[in-house]
Amino acid sequence: MAMLKKATIKIDGMSCQHCVKTVTDVMMGIDGVSQVKVNLKKGEARLKFERDLLDLELLETAIVTAGFEFVSLK
Repeated sequence: MAMLKKATIKIDGMSCQHCVKTVTDVMMGIDGVSQVKVNLKKGEARLKFERDLLDLELLETAIVTAGFEFVSLK
């Protein structure tokens, strides 16, 4: 069983629940991501992922392509 890792991504440009759904759907569509929780008020998404499978560059590209700004990852 793969170990899951947690990360928080700061995202600018989200303004409504539709934005939350879009970010959630985009992130869940990426291999390795197992859970996403988006907080609109804080402008961030918390995710759980399999660290060996997740391509962080792909994650950033997906967020930007969806119309949002990838600010930081912690």
